[in-house]
Amino acid sequence: MTASAAEHSGVRTDLLALTPDTLATLANRGLVKRAAKELDAGTVPDLTTEADATLRAVFPDRTTTALPPGIGLDGGTCSCAAAGVCRHLIALVLAYQRRTAEASGPVTPAVSGWSPGGVTDAALAKAVGARPLTAARRTFQQGYGAVVHRPTADHPAPWVELPACTVRFPVPDEVAYATTDAATALRGEVVALAVWAFRAADETGTREHSVTVRVGGRPADGAPAGAGSATPAAGVPGAGSGSAAGRLDAAAALADELLLEGVAQAGPVLSGALTRAGEALAREALHWPAGALADLAGQLSAYADRGAAYRPELVAALLTEVHARRLASEVPGALGTGEAADTPLRRVRLTSLGCRVGGTAEAPVAEVYFAHPDAGTVLVLRRTWDAAEGRELTGHDLAGRRLLSTTLGALATGSLISENVRRTAGRSLTITRGRIGATGITPVGASWTRLPAPLLVDDLSVLAATWEGRPPRLLRPRVEAESVRVVALAEVGNVGYDPGEQRLEAAVRDGAGNPALVTSEYRPRCPGALDALADALQRGATHVSGAVVRAGGRIRIDPIAVLTPDGVTVPDLAPGGGASAPAGAVPRTPDPLTAALDEAISALAALSHSGLRRPSGPARVRIAEAATALNRTGLARAAALLRAVLHACEDDGGPAPTKGRHATAAWLAAQLHLLVGSELLAAEGPGSRPEPGRSPRDGGMPGCSH
Repeated sequence: MTASAAEHSGVRTDLLALTPDTLATLANRGLVKRAAKELDAGTVPDLTTEADATLRAVFPDRTTTALPPGIGLDGGTCSCAAAGVCRHLIALVLAYQRRTAEASGPVTPAVSGWSPGGVTDAALAKAVGARPLTAARRTFQQGYGAVVHRPTADHPAPWVELPACTVRFPVPDEVAYATTDAATALRGEVVALAVWAFRAADETGTREHSVTVRVGGRPADGAPAGAGSATPAAGVPGAGSGSAAGRLDAAAALADELLLEGVAQAGPVLSGALTRAGEALAREALHWPAGALADLAGQLSAYADRGAAYRPELVAALLTEVHARRLASEVPGALGTGEAADTPLRRVRLTSLGCRVGGTAEAPVAEVYFAHPDAGTVLVLRRTWDAAEGRELTGHDLAGRRLLSTTLGALATGSLISENVRRTAGRSLTITRGRIGATGITPVGASWTRLPAPLLVDDLSVLAATWEGRPPRLLRPRVEAESVRVVALAEVGNVGYDPGEQRLEAAVRDGAGNPALVTSEYRPRCPGALDALADALQRGATHVSGAVVRAGGRIRIDPIAVLTPDGVTVPDLAPGGGASAPAGAVPRTPDPLTAALDEAISALAALSHSGLRRPSGPARVRIAEAATALNRTGLARAAALLRAVLHACEDDGGPAPTKGRHATAAWLAAQLHLLVGSELLAAEGPGSRPEPGRSPRDGGMPGCSH
């Protein structure tokens, strides 16, 4: 019996579409198992269907359960004392499915082309309630971004990626059964936001499987009209409100002030102003520029404290990012979203993908990466330690440190089950203290092999195709672990070590035969990492987790952990001092084009350190030499932009404000051109060099003209 035939015969197709996994998501797996076990033992209810299609069940102990159509499991009623969805409601669904299969054969629903965007707000209010709908309208008025995924043969349920959670619609034409990883209190609100995201996607007319939309961002009277209204508010496009536009202008002005004064001259007043401006942007739910300002303030603090975390090139990139996000605010994802800064999740099971150790000698940082299978994303749990008694802590030292009632080493190779998880819009993870037993750790086992796409990659060419046409890094969402995946390996070739670069490399192939390069550099805080990585790769590695990027014209994987028949190896936490080394790798020949771009970017960063108002003689000379080198490599426009910076910084006797505007505009134009060009070159390799004098993809950025 097909789903369509069942519909015409009055069968509750919504209940037949509920799989055990969906039921477990709507309730919990323990209830589903208990209900199935009781049915198998003979505790079968008497089922009746009323005129309005309400399904009623009477159990042998006289417990009565009823489930009307269109309101979901949590809208059912039961005479037992349990709160919420109880085992009797689950048993009602399972018993109904079994009875239907015995009478008419199993129902096999086909892939449905339905769109949740077609659900009216009246039906939505019935499914989720009036109060959640009101809360969702407030977010709609601010505006938010989402990625809409339509049904496919591999993923028959349509789903939506909201900034801080995921919403799936497993039952065609029934939003009441939508599932989400958000906490139960937020479920109705996020379901409404997901429905409106589908409306906005439907309004575009595109039938692509995945589409990014911006929803709302204007005052709404009552329910959002029509297709979700993707029209942005007045002010900065996409910013959502005039006050948000003003906040972005203020942030850009502070970035200009820091650029003119220079990090070396910036005092605590400017640092405090950056912090307050970032907090103001966060209140407007503009999370990405707020994050850039927070990082800028952190860099100023690191410089003032003479900390090793200070990097002039990072400061220059952050200054550029603030302006780029303001000027290109119409690009989806450039500003963040109207969602809350973080969202509590319901009970989740997260699979660890390993751990990366970084930070400084004074404050080492461990980042544990977790795959969230239901959401198809990677989340990051970060913890900072203080160095003990002046001794630098290695990754192996941290492996035994306590974290979440276990050790970092166990957490990095385990699955996390918790009811106390919060996920930020940037996909970082926090776990709060809750009742005993609310958080548990189990071994990873073979969990990597069961991860869904796109978390598990069997064909790297398919993953690479998704990168086409995406905005530059300066404009992409500021999410953690954007490129972290698990790659299934069919072959591991030679493992080599370049002593000059202190880098280990291994040629690998995925299940489809695509070549890739696993590459990892030596880091003093993880002296045993390269030895452990080489050993794991040579012991029959079947999967590797890590950041997957395209660099130098080929796919490269920066490994975090390796799965072998013996289990998971996390190189950063491995013991050893790095005494042994595999056979030598072929040293890379420096690329003149890359070297010229890198030096130009570094020269501009040095200028932002000293300030554009009073550039030093050596800084001027370095800019001029970098421009000459760019010209020699054929990047004439980049060279001209660099020389324009020198000209704008000259003392021409004009008014100081005018001179300052000219200098910052020239610096930003050159910096944007160089950063985007360098990103393109790193991805496509030296063969992607543009024609001299043109302004191709190595410098173009939508909405970022000066």
